[in-house]
Amino acid sequence: MYFVTYEVGKEEKVGLCDPQQGKIISIDRFFEKEEITSYPKTMLELIDIFTVELGKKMEGWAGQEAFLNEGIACSEVKIKAPIPYPRRNIFCLGKNYLDHAKEVGTVLGDQEEIPKAPIYFSKVAAPAIADGDFIDSHPGIAQKLDYEVELAVVIGKEGKNIPVEAAEEYIFGYTILNDVSERGLQKLHGQWHKGKSLDTFCPMGPYLVHKSQIPFPVELEIACHVNGELRQHSNTRNLIFDIPQIIHDLSKGMTLKPGDIIATGTPAGVGMGFKPFKFLNPGDVVTCSIEKLGTLTNQVK
Repeated sequence: MYFVTYEVGKEEKVGLCDPQQGKIISIDRFFEKEEITSYPKTMLELIDIFTVELGKKMEGWAGQEAFLNEGIACSEVKIKAPIPYPRRNIFCLGKNYLDHAKEVGTVLGDQEEIPKAPIYFSKVAAPAIADGDFIDSHPGIAQKLDYEVELAVVIGKEGKNIPVEAAEEYIFGYTILNDVSERGLQKLHGQWHKGKSLDTFCPMGPYLVHKSQIPFPVELEIACHVNGELRQHSNTRNLIFDIPQIIHDLSKGMTLKPGDIIATGTPAGVGMGFKPFKFLNPGDVVTCSIEKLGTLTNQVK
């Protein structure tokens, strides 16, 4: 199932999307069919109430002809980030692909190129921007604007001290996230929060793909193009700390909550990794793609 948050007029809705047909149908229709009067108005509310049984019913309903007959074209609505306003900051992993850890280690002045434990940092998304939205270049503030395509994991149920072998049970689904970064600020402040959290620095989407659509362990091709030039290309199987390890480690002593978003890290090929650097400029188009999750495209302004 491919879930989307979209806007019709001034009303925000949650829908099921058929990317091949390019159509969306509001999940309101499903709850009306089931004669359920109280239904989720946001993606976070949907995640809160979602169960395996509900998912199976919803998937069966979406596969019927009514989906295509009642659906509206994606082009007729504004598709937003799946979770425009996360309940908490994004949990991010730094240097979680071997090739990326090596390419940026010396530039950032890190003593250890390869992390011995997951490196976490927090990223503000208020809001996360959508496919097709502009990335603000922040003239006078940002001078070394960079891109990072990442697989984002969305947590589906509350958990603490989660065992590695149980990690998938706590996942709701997956989306694409571009961890836009200002490298000058990142280095200036000695930690990464400020340089990762300027307004519009969290493009996300276009879909939140339910985990039932993605075989586990997750091994997906991941890539980023800038102005049509391939900059990053890898597979999520190359994560240093894989998804079960991340969920297990992050949840030690800290409760993960439904709707939490974990950005799992980026492969080599970021602008900072080139000699000379290939940072973003106004007018550049960044296209992030992950197998089975779609494509996220944003232009710098």
